[in-house]
Amino acid sequence: MNVTVEELAPCRKLVRVEVDVEAVEAAYTKVTAQFQREMRLPGFRPGKAPLDRVVKAYASEIDEEVKRQLISNHYRQAISEKKLDVVNYPDIEEIQFNRGEPLIFAATIEIAPQFELPEYKKLPIKRETGGVTDEDMQRALKLLQERNAHFHDVDRAIQADDFAVVNYQATSDGKPLTEFSPTARGLTEQKDFWMQIQPDSFIPGFTEQLVGAKAGEKRTVNIEFPADFVAPKLSGMKAVYEVEVIKVKERHLPDMDDALAKSYEAENMEALREGVRRDLQNERNTIQRRSSRNQIISQLIGRVQFDLPESVVQTETRNLVYEIVKENQDRGVSKEVIDREKDKIFSQATETARDRVKASYLLNRIAQKEGIRVPEDEVIQRVLYMAHREKVKPEKLIKQLKEQGRIADIHQEMLANKVLDFLELNAQVEETAPEPKPGA
Repeated sequence: MNVTVEELAPCRKLVRVEVDVEAVEAAYTKVTAQFQREMRLPGFRPGKAPLDRVVKAYASEIDEEVKRQLISNHYRQAISEKKLDVVNYPDIEEIQFNRGEPLIFAATIEIAPQFELPEYKKLPIKRETGGVTDEDMQRALKLLQERNAHFHDVDRAIQADDFAVVNYQATSDGKPLTEFSPTARGLTEQKDFWMQIQPDSFIPGFTEQLVGAKAGEKRTVNIEFPADFVAPKLSGMKAVYEVEVIKVKERHLPDMDDALAKSYEAENMEALREGVRRDLQNERNTIQRRSSRNQIISQLIGRVQFDLPESVVQTETRNLVYEIVKENQDRGVSKEVIDREKDKIFSQATETARDRVKASYLLNRIAQKEGIRVPEDEVIQRVLYMAHREKVKPEKLIKQLKEQGRIADIHQEMLANKVLDFLELNAQVEETAPEPKPGA
């Protein structure tokens, strides 16, 4: 067998393979004998038909099977001989195949990128110091108290801190806001909408204009969307809201006592506070860990440049586009709006996909160098945990994961987490003061 490799583009190669006549003839002999054993011809018992009759009856099938076996076997041998780390299915082109002649075929492949690992220990990252503060506890307990609030209708004018139930319709220059921002349906019209009468609640400057109104009264509210508004297409625009007040409600908060604690299945307030502090610390740890890992990945991918196999990037891009579209659909964004934004969605997905693919190659190479592995029993434990969490039988979930090809994804995710644990443990950490929280 003669093998030559030609570079077509970064990570893309053309592998030409020539299989000698002797190997072709040996394959014909093997396949013909196989057909003679297995195929049936009228008038002959299985396996007893003359060879020449079998060849005549199944000539084209024998040719195809010989070619299939020769290309499959010699492709694998060629890849192994040249030590090529192939990442996609090959595009095979038959160049020459005739009995009595060498078989020549070419395979277009993509291979994993070749690169030198950058320095990956002592990566500089920042981490906030401190734990859960008294202010954090007060905010969390206040939120629990507010979740158990009771609301009573009142027959009076709206005051600050009241809750108003309203219907509204919004326009700008006489046109519905959806003409400027198709996703702004909720800002354009609502019925039985609750809003608290506080500065910056809902839209800045809105609720203050309802003070003094009573149930059954209508008011015109003029606002200007902030420059940093969450719906960018409305930023800086002026709008007119026609508002009908349906109800005025007072909020009554429960006492911060054992009765409140028991409503959250805690024995008493002391137990509730302990649980809240624990939850806040766990949340803080999760946020810190996510921040550290994002910094590590950003540091890694910025320290080395290498080309990526386009087929892998395209697959990851498709996955991300699917995730983005589904997320928007779940938020109620219409198909028409998604179609209009498809170029932007694809561009963002492609950029993110490249970073993800690059990070994956870097983490895998670090795993190889450091001997970091995920034993099979750890993967099984993860699948058992998933089955328990999703309340399905483990064997059913395993079957689904295998059919979807997701076992390898689970292994890869676990391996990446182990490598990131290693990198975080070996990072150069700069401790910083916590950033002030909104409203603090």
